[in-house]
Amino acid sequence: MGSERQRERAVENLAKAQVAYERHRYEESLRLAERTCEVAPDVAGVRELAGLAAYRAQEWNRAKAHLRRVVEISTDPQYLPLIMDCDRAHHRYRAVQASYDQLVELSPTADVLTEARIVLAGSLGDQGKYREAVEVLSAAGAARRLRNPGFRHVRMWYAMADMLDRAGDVGGARDYFSRVVAAEPDAYDARARLAELGVSTTPRPRAPRPRPASHKRD
Repeated sequence: MGSERQRERAVENLAKAQVAYERHRYEESLRLAERTCEVAPDVAGVRELAGLAAYRAQEWNRAKAHLRRVVEISTDPQYLPLIMDCDRAHHRYRAVQASYDQLVELSPTADVLTEARIVLAGSLGDQGKYREAVEVLSAAGAARRLRNPGFRHVRMWYAMADMLDRAGDVGGARDYFSRVVAAEPDAYDARARLAELGVSTTPRPRAPRPRPASHKRD
Protein backbone atom coordinates (compact mmCIF):
# COMPACT_ATOMS: atom_id res chain seq x y z
CA MET A 1 0.00 0.00 0.00
CA GLY A 2 3.02 2.34 -0.04
CA SER A 3 4.12 4.87 2.55
CA GLU A 4 1.75 6.71 4.85
CA ARG A 5 2.04 9.84 2.69
CA GLN A 6 1.24 7.82 -0.43
CA ARG A 7 -1.82 6.37 1.26
CA GLU A 8 -3.01 9.82 2.29
CA ARG A 9 -2.53 11.11 -1.25
CA ALA A 10 -4.38 8.08 -2.62
CA VAL A 11 -7.37 8.79 -0.38
CA GLU A 12 -7.35 12.43 -1.50
CA ASN A 13 -7.18 11.45 -5.16
CA LEU A 14 -10.00 8.95 -4.76
CA ALA A 15 -12.26 11.56 -3.16
CA LYS A 16 -11.48 14.02 -5.94
CA ALA A 17 -12.08 11.31 -8.53
CA GLN A 18 -15.50 10.60 -7.06
CA VAL A 19 -16.46 14.28 -7.17
CA ALA A 20 -15.22 14.60 -10.76
CA TYR A 21 -17.25 11.54 -11.76
CA GLU A 22 -20.40 12.90 -10.18
CA ARG A 23 -19.88 16.13 -12.12
CA HIS A 24 -19.44 14.18 -15.38
CA ARG A 25 -15.76 15.08 -15.72
CA TYR A 26 -14.89 11.53 -16.63
CA GLU A 27 -11.38 12.05 -18.02
CA GLU A 28 -10.36 13.86 -14.83
CA SER A 29 -12.01 11.19 -12.70
CA LEU A 30 -10.17 8.47 -14.57
CA ARG A 31 -6.80 10.17 -14.20
CA LEU A 32 -7.23 10.60 -10.45
CA ALA A 33 -8.66 7.12 -9.91
CA GLU A 34 -5.78 5.53 -11.78
CA ARG A 35 -3.33 7.34 -9.54
CA THR A 36 -5.06 5.67 -6.62
CA CYS A 37 -4.88 2.31 -8.40
CA GLU A 38 -1.09 2.61 -8.40
CA VAL A 39 -1.17 2.54 -4.59
CA ALA A 40 -4.17 0.25 -4.10
CA PRO A 41 -4.40 -1.97 -7.20
CA ASP A 42 -6.48 -4.70 -5.56
CA VAL A 43 -9.18 -2.58 -3.92
CA ALA A 44 -12.40 -3.31 -5.81
CA GLY A 45 -13.96 0.09 -5.13
CA VAL A 46 -10.98 1.93 -6.57
CA ARG A 47 -10.93 -0.24 -9.68
CA GLU A 48 -14.69 0.16 -9.99
CA LEU A 49 -14.53 3.95 -10.10
CA ALA A 50 -11.61 3.90 -12.54
CA GLY A 51 -13.45 1.43 -14.76
CA LEU A 52 -16.72 3.35 -14.80
CA ALA A 53 -14.92 6.65 -15.47
CA ALA A 54 -12.99 5.04 -18.33
CA TYR A 55 -16.22 3.57 -19.72
CA ARG A 56 -17.93 6.97 -19.64
CA ALA A 57 -14.87 8.52 -21.29
CA GLN A 58 -15.04 5.80 -23.98
CA GLU A 59 -11.59 4.56 -23.07
CA TRP A 60 -12.66 1.03 -23.80
CA ASN A 61 -9.42 -0.87 -23.17
CA ARG A 62 -8.75 0.89 -19.88
CA ALA A 63 -12.36 0.39 -18.79
CA LYS A 64 -12.17 -3.31 -19.57
CA ALA A 65 -8.92 -3.75 -17.65
CA HIS A 66 -10.25 -2.08 -14.51
CA LEU A 67 -13.69 -3.69 -14.59
CA ARG A 68 -12.22 -7.12 -15.31
CA ARG A 69 -10.13 -6.72 -12.17
CA VAL A 70 -13.27 -5.83 -10.20
CA VAL A 71 -14.89 -9.08 -11.34
CA GLU A 72 -11.77 -11.05 -10.40
CA ILE A 73 -11.60 -9.50 -6.93
CA SER A 74 -15.31 -9.60 -6.09
CA THR A 75 -16.56 -12.51 -8.26
CA ASP A 76 -19.59 -10.25 -8.83
CA PRO A 77 -20.73 -10.41 -12.49
CA GLN A 78 -22.53 -7.03 -12.51
CA TYR A 79 -19.87 -5.35 -14.67
CA LEU A 80 -19.49 -8.12 -17.22
CA PRO A 81 -22.07 -6.45 -19.54
CA LEU A 82 -19.88 -3.33 -19.60
CA ILE A 83 -16.83 -5.47 -20.32
CA MET A 84 -18.78 -7.05 -23.16
CA ASP A 85 -19.65 -3.59 -24.47
CA CYS A 86 -16.00 -2.55 -24.38
CA ASP A 87 -15.09 -5.56 -26.51
CA ARG A 88 -18.03 -4.86 -28.81
CA ALA A 89 -16.68 -1.34 -29.38
CA HIS A 90 -13.46 -2.89 -30.70
CA HIS A 91 -15.31 -5.58 -32.70
CA ARG A 92 -13.92 -8.36 -30.50
CA TYR A 93 -17.00 -10.48 -30.92
CA ARG A 94 -15.54 -13.74 -29.63
CA ALA A 95 -14.56 -11.97 -26.42
CA VAL A 96 -18.12 -10.66 -26.12
CA GLN A 97 -19.46 -14.20 -26.32
CA ALA A 98 -16.85 -15.49 -23.86
CA SER A 99 -17.78 -12.88 -21.25
CA TYR A 100 -21.46 -13.67 -21.74
CA ASP A 101 -20.79 -17.37 -21.17
CA GLN A 102 -18.86 -16.50 -18.00
CA LEU A 103 -21.69 -14.30 -16.77
CA VAL A 104 -24.31 -17.01 -17.19
CA GLU A 105 -22.25 -19.37 -15.03
CA LEU A 106 -22.08 -16.78 -12.22
CA SER A 107 -25.88 -16.66 -11.68
CA PRO A 108 -26.41 -12.92 -12.31
CA THR A 109 -29.47 -10.93 -11.33
CA ALA A 110 -32.25 -10.53 -13.89
CA ASP A 111 -31.22 -6.92 -14.58
CA VAL A 112 -27.57 -7.83 -15.19
CA LEU A 113 -28.54 -10.76 -17.41
CA THR A 114 -30.83 -8.49 -19.43
CA GLU A 115 -28.03 -5.99 -20.02
CA ALA A 116 -25.71 -8.80 -21.10
CA ARG A 117 -28.26 -10.17 -23.55
CA ILE A 118 -28.80 -6.71 -25.03
CA VAL A 119 -25.05 -6.31 -25.60
CA LEU A 120 -24.77 -9.82 -27.03
CA ALA A 121 -27.64 -9.15 -29.41
CA GLY A 122 -26.06 -5.87 -30.45
CA SER A 123 -22.80 -7.68 -31.13
CA LEU A 124 -24.58 -10.17 -33.36
CA GLY A 125 -26.38 -7.34 -35.13
CA ASP A 126 -23.06 -5.60 -35.78
CA GLN A 127 -22.03 -8.73 -37.66
CA GLY A 128 -25.22 -8.71 -39.71
CA LYS A 129 -26.58 -11.71 -37.79
CA TYR A 130 -29.99 -10.16 -37.24
CA ARG A 131 -31.93 -13.40 -36.95
CA GLU A 132 -29.59 -14.67 -34.23
CA ALA A 133 -29.81 -11.32 -32.44
CA VAL A 134 -33.61 -11.39 -32.48
CA GLU A 135 -33.53 -14.98 -31.19
CA VAL A 136 -31.34 -13.93 -28.23
CA LEU A 137 -33.78 -11.16 -27.30
CA SER A 138 -36.86 -13.32 -27.88
CA ALA A 139 -35.46 -16.13 -25.72
CA ALA A 140 -34.88 -13.55 -23.00
CA GLY A 141 -38.57 -12.64 -22.99
CA ALA A 142 -38.63 -9.62 -25.29
CA ALA A 143 -41.59 -11.04 -27.21
CA ARG A 144 -43.82 -11.05 -24.13
CA ARG A 145 -46.51 -8.41 -23.80
CA LEU A 146 -46.79 -7.12 -20.25
CA ARG A 147 -49.32 -4.83 -18.58
CA ASN A 148 -46.80 -3.43 -16.12
CA PRO A 149 -43.35 -3.83 -17.66
CA GLY A 150 -40.30 -3.12 -15.57
CA PHE A 151 -37.30 -1.08 -16.62
CA ARG A 152 -35.46 -4.10 -18.01
CA HIS A 153 -38.47 -5.09 -20.13
CA VAL A 154 -38.60 -1.63 -21.69
CA ARG A 155 -34.85 -1.87 -22.34
CA MET A 156 -35.36 -5.24 -24.01
CA TRP A 157 -38.23 -3.96 -26.16
CA TYR A 158 -36.17 -1.01 -27.34
CA ALA A 159 -33.27 -3.30 -28.22
CA MET A 160 -35.65 -5.56 -30.15
CA ALA A 161 -37.20 -2.61 -31.99
CA ASP A 162 -33.78 -1.30 -32.95
CA MET A 163 -32.65 -4.71 -34.17
CA LEU A 164 -35.79 -5.25 -36.26
CA ASP A 165 -35.38 -1.78 -37.74
CA ARG A 166 -31.79 -2.55 -38.69
CA ALA A 167 -32.94 -5.83 -40.22
CA GLY A 168 -35.53 -4.01 -42.37
CA ASP A 169 -38.58 -5.36 -40.53
CA VAL A 170 -40.54 -2.11 -40.41
CA GLY A 171 -43.73 -3.61 -39.03
CA GLY A 172 -41.92 -5.38 -36.22
CA ALA A 173 -39.92 -2.29 -35.37
CA ARG A 174 -43.10 -0.21 -35.20
CA ASP A 175 -44.70 -2.74 -32.87
CA TYR A 176 -41.81 -2.76 -30.40
CA PHE A 177 -41.16 0.98 -30.48
CA SER A 178 -44.89 1.43 -29.80
CA ARG A 179 -44.60 -0.83 -26.76
CA VAL A 180 -41.75 1.28 -25.45
CA VAL A 181 -43.68 4.53 -25.91
CA ALA A 182 -46.80 3.07 -24.31
CA ALA A 183 -44.81 2.00 -21.25
CA GLU A 184 -42.41 4.95 -20.98
CA PRO A 185 -43.39 7.85 -23.29
CA ASP A 186 -40.05 9.62 -22.95
CA ALA A 187 -37.79 6.58 -23.04
CA TYR A 188 -34.74 6.96 -25.26
CA ASP A 189 -35.62 8.22 -28.75
CA ALA A 190 -38.48 5.78 -29.27
CA ARG A 191 -41.04 8.43 -30.30
CA ALA A 192 -38.63 9.90 -32.84
CA ARG A 193 -37.86 6.44 -34.21
CA LEU A 194 -41.58 5.75 -34.57
CA ALA A 195 -42.01 9.04 -36.44
CA GLU A 196 -39.23 8.00 -38.82
CA LEU A 197 -41.19 4.79 -39.42
CA GLY A 198 -44.35 6.74 -40.24
CA VAL A 199 -46.16 6.50 -36.91
CA SER A 200 -47.24 9.70 -35.14
CA THR A 201 -47.43 9.60 -31.37
CA THR A 202 -49.01 11.92 -28.85
CA PRO A 203 -47.33 11.93 -25.44
CA ARG A 204 -49.64 10.95 -22.60
CA PRO A 205 -49.13 12.22 -19.07
CA ARG A 206 -47.75 9.54 -16.82
CA ALA A 207 -46.87 9.60 -13.15
CA PRO A 208 -43.14 9.18 -12.61
CA ARG A 209 -41.94 5.97 -11.05
CA PRO A 210 -38.57 5.08 -9.57
CA ARG A 211 -36.06 3.24 -11.73
CA PRO A 212 -33.34 0.96 -10.46
CA ALA A 213 -29.82 2.28 -11.08
CA SER A 214 -27.98 0.13 -13.61
CA HIS A 215 -24.59 0.86 -12.09
CA LYS A 216 -23.63 1.99 -8.62
CA ARG A 217 -22.14 5.36 -9.52
CA ASP A 218 -24.50 6.37 -12.38
